Amino acid sequence: MDAFHNLIQGFSAVLTPFNLGMAVIGCFFGTLVGILPGLGPSATIAMLLPLTFGMNPTPAMIMICAIYYGAMYGGSTTSILINVPGESASVVTTFDGYAMARQGRGGVALGISAIGSFTAGILGTFGLIFVCVPLAAFGLRFGPAEYFSLIVTGMLTIVFVGGKSIAKSLMSGVIGMALGTVGIDVVQGAPRFVYDVPQLMDGVSFVVVVMGLFGIGEVLVSAEERMKVVPIKVKFRDLWPTVADILQAKWAIIRGTAVGFFIGALPGTGATIASFVSYGIEKSAAKNPERFGKGAIEGVAGPESANNAASSGAMVPLLALGIPGSGATAVMLGALMLYGLKPGPRLFITNPDFVWAVIASMFIGNMILIFMNLPMAPLFALGLRIPYRYLYPGILLICIIGAYSLKNNVYDVWVMLIFGVFGYFMKKYDIPGGPMVIALVLGPMLEFNLYRALALSRGDVTTFFTRPISGTLLAIAAVMTIVVTFKTVRMKRAMIEEKEE
Repeated sequence: MDAFHNLIQGFSAVLTPFNLGMAVIGCFFGTLVGILPGLGPSATIAMLLPLTFGMNPTPAMIMICAIYYGAMYGGSTTSILINVPGESASVVTTFDGYAMARQGRGGVALGISAIGSFTAGILGTFGLIFVCVPLAAFGLRFGPAEYFSLIVTGMLTIVFVGGKSIAKSLMSGVIGMALGTVGIDVVQGAPRFVYDVPQLMDGVSFVVVVMGLFGIGEVLVSAEERMKVVPIKVKFRDLWPTVADILQAKWAIIRGTAVGFFIGALPGTGATIASFVSYGIEKSAAKNPERFGKGAIEGVAGPESANNAASSGAMVPLLALGIPGSGATAVMLGALMLYGLKPGPRLFITNPDFVWAVIASMFIGNMILIFMNLPMAPLFALGLRIPYRYLYPGILLICIIGAYSLKNNVYDVWVMLIFGVFGYFMKKYDIPGGPMVIALVLGPMLEFNLYRALALSRGDVTTFFTRPISGTLLAIAAVMTIVVTFKTVRMKRAMIEEKEE
C-alpha cells in the first residue's frame, strides 16, 4: 500500500505542465537519438546535462530518463527501414526487421516493435517498483565495507561483459580508474596528478569525457566510413500489425520483457546483451527456427521488448544501490550527484518525492512514446535523408557548446576534443568506452569507501571478509573471475589447437 500511495503522489508531481513538458522533450530527443546513427543516450544525456543546471532535480531527471528509454524506442526505426541500427541494442532488430521491410512489411515490423516496447516499458516499470523498494531496504544494511565489495563486484562484471575482449575491457576500466584519481585526494586533501594545471584540481569531468568518447568519437568513426543509406518509405496506414501478428508475437514480447528486465538489473550487462539473449531464446523456442533471419516477427518483438525492459531494469541498481550498470546510467549517477542528491538506499528516505516522481514519469513517458513513435515513424525516417556532411557539423557544434557551457571555459572543450580523438582510436581498435566511464564515476567512490572501512576497523583488512554481506560479494567476485579466466584460457587453447591442425 505504501508503494501504491507513493506512486500516486509521484503521478501528481509528474502531471504538472512543466514536468510533463520535460517528459515530452526527453521522449522526442531520445527517439531522435535512437534513430540517428552516431549518437547514443550516454552522449546525448551528457550534451543536454548543462541545460538542466539550476533546474529542479525532478524535472531534470524526468527529461534525462525519458531520453534514456526513448532512445531504446527510436533505435528500431533505422534498424528496420535501412538496416543501420541507431543503437547497439538494436543490432539484433536488423536481422529480421530489415528482412520484413524488404518484403513490404516494414510497417508491421515498426508497429510490433512499438507495441512490444510499450508493453515491456510498462511491465518493466512495475518490476522496478516491486524490486527496487525491497532492494533499497536491504541496502540500508550496507556499510563502507559492503559498498566497497559491491563496487568491486559491479566493476568486475562490467569489465567481463563490456566488450568482446576482456583484456581490452580491463584496460578501459583501469584507464577510467586512473582518471578518477586526478584531483584532490579524498582523505588527505592533497592534489594528485595535477601537474600544476589548476583546472585539474577539480578532477576530470565525466561529462566532458562522455561527450568526447561517445559523441565526438562516434562522429569521427562514422564520418570516416561515410555511410550512405536509402530509406524504405513507410505509409501510416501500413503501420498497424494485424491481430494475427500480435497473437503470433505475444509470447515473444512476454519472454523478452522478463529476460530484458532481469539482465538489465544486473550491473554491467545492459540492453545490448538482453536483446541478443532474447533473440537466441526466441530462435530456440520457435517450431521453425529457419524462419529467423528471413523476416520472423518474433525476431523483432522479442529483442525490442528486451532492450526496453532492460532500460527499466538498469534503474534498479542505480536507484536502490547507487551502482550504474551501463554508460547511460553512469551519466545519470553523475547527474544525481551534480544535483546534490546521494544515490543509494537512503535516497528513498531522504528524497522520496523525487524517486517516485521519476518512477511515475516512466509510465507517462511510455504512453507518450507509443503515441509519438507510431505516427512519426515515417517522419523520422525522412530525417535520415539529411546528408551526413550536414549532420556531423551540427553534432560537433552541440558537443562544443555543451562542453563550454559547463564552466564557461575553453579548457573543457579541448579536453573533450582530446577524448574525442581517444574515443576514435578506441572504437577503431574495438576497445569499449563503457568500462572507462563507469570506472571514472565509481573509482572515487571505491577509494572513499575503502578508506572509511579501514578507518572504522582501525586498519583491519579482514573486515571485508568477516562481514557477511561484504564477504559474500567478494566471494562472488572471486568465483566470477576464476570462471571467466578458465573459459578464456580454454577458448584460447582451442583456437591454438585448431590452427595447429
